[in-house]
Amino acid sequence: MTNHAPDYLQNLDWFKAEASSGSGGCLEVAFTPDGRVALRDNEDLSNPPFVVSEHVWTCFLNGATNGEFDIRKH
Repeated sequence: MTNHAPDYLQNLDWFKAEASSGSGGCLEVAFTPDGRVALRDNEDLSNPPFVVSEHVWTCFLNGATNGEFDIRKH
């Protein structure tokens, strides 16, 4: 499995929610030195991480907190 992420994403400290199980299937997050947020699916690390600005991440978290992305709503 080869990770094609840019070099600046290779040595980040990745973490996942405590609710995630140890069996995989988790979204992992890392904060970059320049203030962006990187996300990756730990089921397929061959895909490069998706990187967003701090503003985009904050907007997403606000929406998630307010239930805007709940699966049952859509």
